[in-house]
Amino acid sequence: MIMSGRIRIIMTSIVLSIFLGTNTSMAQILQDSGSLKLIKKDIDCIYNLEFENAREITKKITKSYPDHPVVFLLKGLLTYWGNYPMLYTNPARISLEEDLRQCIRLSERNRNTSYKAEYLLSNLCARGLLIKFYDDNNLVMKVIPLAVKTYKHIRQSFTFAGDCTDLYYYTGVYNFYRESYPKVYPVYKPLVSLFPPGDMKSGLKQLNTSAVDAVVLRGESYFLLTMIYLNFEYKYQLALHYSRPLHEMYPDNVLYFAQYIKNLLLLKKYDEAEKLVIASLKGTGNKYYQAQLNIFKGILQEKKYHDNALAQQYYSSGISRIAPYGEYGNEYAAYAYFGLSRISYTKSDNTSGKKYREKAMKLGSYKKMTFDE
Repeated sequence: MIMSGRIRIIMTSIVLSIFLGTNTSMAQILQDSGSLKLIKKDIDCIYNLEFENAREITKKITKSYPDHPVVFLLKGLLTYWGNYPMLYTNPARISLEEDLRQCIRLSERNRNTSYKAEYLLSNLCARGLLIKFYDDNNLVMKVIPLAVKTYKHIRQSFTFAGDCTDLYYYTGVYNFYRESYPKVYPVYKPLVSLFPPGDMKSGLKQLNTSAVDAVVLRGESYFLLTMIYLNFEYKYQLALHYSRPLHEMYPDNVLYFAQYIKNLLLLKKYDEAEKLVIASLKGTGNKYYQAQLNIFKGILQEKKYHDNALAQQYYSSGISRIAPYGEYGNEYAAYAYFGLSRISYTKSDNTSGKKYREKAMKLGSYKKMTFDE
């Protein structure tokens, strides 16, 4: 995706860090222990897709703090996860954008220096989620101006990194991606060179600290570390140390569940992966996730059972079923096309093998994630 190097830095920013309770400079809602507990519970419900409970908790928070930016951030999170994958054609995107932009407006109206950290972080949270939504839908012309205006706020937040363990998530994101992304995608080197240098080792260490000790950003840290070790470092066993507990924290979150299954398949833990696939078939009705499961079943049939005919059926079905989800589905469609390419080559159909592989390379963001081995 265009601009994705810079987008990654911002879209994985401190989602939820407004809720930190360990910084004494944070005021208002964060000093209300009762509301803080409600917020933490609300976040857990949203991320585990327990939306009825989340809505009730959000109502209670809204009643106590009707004009606080956090209220609009919570509403935005509810809309995003309640409609996941959140396509731009979904009418709910109107309320998503309105709530997040209202959060930004309220955050930037603050002139009280005592509340600077709280409102700066609420601002970044809303901007991060909004940029993620635009990036998920490949809306580059909406991403660029928002990203440019967000960068100065990101730099300001580094002032608070030593005040709270959760903020090591954010410094870790910058340190790692600032150095790693141009290595994976050299085309972004000129752009990335405009930013202060980072440190990959420090970034991973900071993210791990956040995963172990963070108050609220623990889940986000686990997810990001899973993604890094799967897609950048190709250290699948290390990734499992994060994908497994993340799934255990939020067992009903289909995004995290899919990452966990993918991790197991990359480690060739086919029996364990298959059990999860079978169990999940009886659960969620999320059609996007069901399409992913078809592709996982194709991998299992090809790699575990060596039934290429059935694998081909699952791959083709998965590609068809995930196509309506656009950018959300491209990475998984690439896995299926890699599979169809391998099957074609086994049948000495080199023309089809080459065609499918070219499609896979075009769709996939991570070119080494092929499942070839």
